[in-house]
Amino acid sequence: MSVRIQPSSQVDETAELGEGTVVWDLAQIREDARLGRGCIVGRGAYVGPGVRIGHNVKLQNHALVYEPAELGDGVFIGPAVVLTNDFYPRAVDPDGRLKRGGDWEAAGVVVAEGASLGARSVCVAGVRVGRWALVAAGAVVSRDVPDFALVAGVPARRIGWVGRAGVRLVEREDEPGVWECPRTGALHDEKDGRLAERI
Repeated sequence: MSVRIQPSSQVDETAELGEGTVVWDLAQIREDARLGRGCIVGRGAYVGPGVRIGHNVKLQNHALVYEPAELGDGVFIGPAVVLTNDFYPRAVDPDGRLKRGGDWEAAGVVVAEGASLGARSVCVAGVRVGRWALVAAGAVVSRDVPDFALVAGVPARRIGWVGRAGVRLVEREDEPGVWECPRTGALHDEKDGRLAERI
């Protein structure tokens, strides 16, 4: 299986694309970006310079992944999601001069293994979305999201837990702090506001 790139997309010659990766129409992948095996880059998606993307990642249509973001294996980025990279966005400096590349410091978003970001959600510069977390559509993530957390709203707040299947976990009636996936039966333990898979 080889890489498939639609003719209307723009992939910089210094970008690295893993085996089986597909880049759809009008997508843009900038210089020195690295994508793993089996990725899908949807129509009109943007991947900034030097962005690091793991294996089997899906970027849906019009997702914007600004540098220096890092996406782990199995991450899902929904349609029109934006990962920002500037703590203090301004077009000009205090003297009114147009800001250039060297006038600010990029701060990337990190999305850990298996996490999913719903359609039109926004992750503000510098946040980390934990492993297998789920960000609801339209949410604005302005602080770190713990592993397995389900967050929603503006600003995003934790409203529950999810497992690897993406299904909301249910707390066992007879075991407080023990959460079960109704689809897979997998168990998780909650302690101090964190959730860990039971091995």
